[in-house]
Amino acid sequence: MRPGCTPWPEEFAERYRAAGYWTGETLGAFLRDRARRFADRTAVVSAGERWTYAELDERADRLATGLARRLDLGPGDPVVVQLPNTPEVFEVVFALFRIGALPVYALPAHRSAEVGHLAAATGARALVTAAGGGFDHVGMALRVAAAADGPRPHVVDAAPGAADAPREGVRPLADLRSDTVDPTVFAAPDPGDAAFFQLSGGTTGLPKLIPRTHDDYLYSVRASADICELTPDTVYLSALPVVHNFPMSSPGFLGVMHAGGSVVLAPDPSPATCLGLIEAERVTLASVVPPVAMLWLDAVDGGAESGRDLSSLHTLQVGGARFAPEAARRVAPVLGCRLQQVFGMAEGLVNYTRPEDDDATVTGTQGRPISPDDEIRVVRPDGAEAAPGEPGELLTRGPYTIRGYYDAPAHNARAFTEDGFYRTGDVVRTTPTGHLVVEGRVKDQINRGGEKIAPDEVEDHLLAHPGVHDAAVVAMPDPYLGERACAYVIPRDGAEDLTRPAVLRFLRGRGLASYKIPDRVEVVPAFPATGVGKVSRRDLRAAIADAAARPAGRA
Repeated sequence: MRPGCTPWPEEFAERYRAAGYWTGETLGAFLRDRARRFADRTAVVSAGERWTYAELDERADRLATGLARRLDLGPGDPVVVQLPNTPEVFEVVFALFRIGALPVYALPAHRSAEVGHLAAATGARALVTAAGGGFDHVGMALRVAAAADGPRPHVVDAAPGAADAPREGVRPLADLRSDTVDPTVFAAPDPGDAAFFQLSGGTTGLPKLIPRTHDDYLYSVRASADICELTPDTVYLSALPVVHNFPMSSPGFLGVMHAGGSVVLAPDPSPATCLGLIEAERVTLASVVPPVAMLWLDAVDGGAESGRDLSSLHTLQVGGARFAPEAARRVAPVLGCRLQQVFGMAEGLVNYTRPEDDDATVTGTQGRPISPDDEIRVVRPDGAEAAPGEPGELLTRGPYTIRGYYDAPAHNARAFTEDGFYRTGDVVRTTPTGHLVVEGRVKDQINRGGEKIAPDEVEDHLLAHPGVHDAAVVAMPDPYLGERACAYVIPRDGAEDLTRPAVLRFLRGRGLASYKIPDRVEVVPAFPATGVGKVSRRDLRAAIADAAARPAGRA
């Protein structure tokens, strides 16, 4: 195992191998095998390009040869990959897997603070990005490379036209594709070693690095593909940044490729773009976060996209954050497809609602774990086990949940129990069937003078208001009660009378306890978002704290 990574104890590793979870397959071999089995089937569709599995495999070989021969990259070398949803992202990552290098995934929304942190923390040998999209990612990569404490990493521009207008200090990806393939540069990494680094979804400080191994990650991929009933006829729309954990493996593009299906890459998650692609490419499966799902629902339900032919869409996956039941119940009647809720984390554990689940389970829970060996504990603040059905913090360990962040011993001592359970920070309760209901995050719970408020509960009531498109409830500081509740609401187009008194009357009319009624209501046109499109509650809390701190009458 790479230094700085925490291995599974040997007795657990032996158990997971004996159970058939860990098979010894590597991510480089994964594509090679699928290219043999599905050679002429379409693997990737994007911006007018269509690559078969055989073409993607050959591209990975040629680029792997160039990366090894021209940039001297090889086994164990970290490479920061910050690319948009274009076919080149698959070419790059599979080429890195072929030579045993380690992709370090950065989202397109990350900037120099995050990318510089990733490069420094891993000792990155190269930064692969792409010009375009309204921001100079290549210029940022050059600044990060210049500030490196040690050998300067290579900067590679993967934009299709980069070779036509070369920049000093930048290698166009096209120049790194070898005309011939040199198999001697291909590596055979230990399947139990780190294959790549993902980033934690934490909302404070810089992201922590999550080392995922070939064995643990590909088990999650295979099991996810089985649960989601993927076949070679699956056409998957990736509307989110494709290197995020959700669209990567839950089941994501890797699950679709495992089954021999096709991946359609959307350049953005907007209803016009994605619903148009669903119609044109006959997409059967799509995955989004709740704010994007809300936009799609409103666009189809009497909105600008109401005339789209979405009849091919069989399943819409919603994950990344809790999907309120009020919104979940709209999916089937509005989009005409099945809803599948997904609740997971880049650190490991993934939960799905299943095709056999009834409607109440699908709309009211966030699913149950992938594996029989996913161990779940729900604990009270004092560490005692919560009673069945009682909310508490979710702790977990299993065959695809990490045992530690990369090179972070002090943080690991807080984030993991002594016996290896990961403290997720999620507040959940379990149902008698073993499904999880997410109540929010530990840090999101509002303590109003000793009364605990679960924001998700209040948000679900707010979403029942016919004039509310989306809602987010956060804590605001208070000198007497410690915290009060502030509700941010986005009105639907044409909504009238969405004032604080009207919202509060509506909530009281639904029988909500008085202490749960928000003390403040802010009507806004949009919420701040994280890099993957989830609501940034940290930014909302900061905004209302700043507003509350200003003297009355000051803007």
